[in-house]
Amino acid sequence: MTVQTNVAERIMVALDFAEAGEARKLVESLKGIPCYMKVGMQLFYSAGPQFVLDLKEQGYKVFLDLKMHDIPNTVKGGSESVTRLGVDMFNIHAAGGKGMMEAALEGVDKALAGGGIANGGVKPIVIGVTQLTSTSRTVMNDEIGLAGTVEDAVIRYAKLALASGLNGVVASPLEVTQIKAACGSGFVTVTPGIRPAGSAIGDQSRVMTPAEAFAQGTDYVVIGRPITAADNPRTALEQIIESIQQ
Repeated sequence: MTVQTNVAERIMVALDFAEAGEARKLVESLKGIPCYMKVGMQLFYSAGPQFVLDLKEQGYKVFLDLKMHDIPNTVKGGSESVTRLGVDMFNIHAAGGKGMMEAALEGVDKALAGGGIANGGVKPIVIGVTQLTSTSRTVMNDEIGLAGTVEDAVIRYAKLALASGLNGVVASPLEVTQIKAACGSGFVTVTPGIRPAGSAIGDQSRVMTPAEAFAQGTDYVVIGRPITAADNPRTALEQIIESIQQ
């Protein structure tokens, strides 16, 4: 099939593997499709920064999904370190507050000023985590202790992220339209909780198909198991791209 580059580049493949060998096999199977690669906690803690550098050397854009959430100075240091890796995007928890988010951006600027960035010094997109797509209202109200609806919390965090200078947020596709309305069309949305038609929902609570998410106006979709656990991951990704192009 003919892959539209602009569509493929907006699909983030979640490399949720326990070790580098499995992830490399998956990446190799997708060779030639210019998708974004998302490296999360499990793989990064196992394979380390070198895996990110390897992806960059292969020409992939990388979203480093570590969800930093700590005191401002610690997040500043973490942001400086991942910026030096040359990642194209990384995230922090908006729940950490404005001071923490601003400190993350200070870390980015410090790394860029120091030089030696793996990707030549391109400034990464920094996004805030609003509410995890596994979070239902019951969990948020009764366990986390936040009142109101999940959507209310998402919009509040999105506005806080915007005020802090972040480029966008991670959010469920169900909140994209509201976020764009509240924060502007240029405010980036990255949406996990994406399941192609017929796929199992798994541990996600708020989901859409890829085509539906893009129709809502999202900038990027994150897709993991429907691709990585497929008998033929390349075919699975190509079918997803085709569904969006149609």
